[in-house]
Amino acid sequence: MADEVKTSELSKIARLNGDFRRNYGPLLGAFLYLRSISAARGRSWFWAGLYSLLGSAALGWVSQHISSLVR
Repeated sequence: MADEVKTSELSKIARLNGDFRRNYGPLLGAFLYLRSISAARGRSWFWAGLYSLLGSAALGWVSQHISSLVR
């Protein structure tokens, strides 16, 4: 049942692809179209956790190097 709902949402979004392109131009329309597909599909907890971990590590590394440059 849940797969049917996701499939119908994706098919509705696929029909809107032309509207995105026509109203927002090819580049922004493509970006909005891909964002709407990912929003309808949902997000994996694994990837969200991995992005959060990588972002935290990058911010920690940047903060260490900036503090050593300021001294």
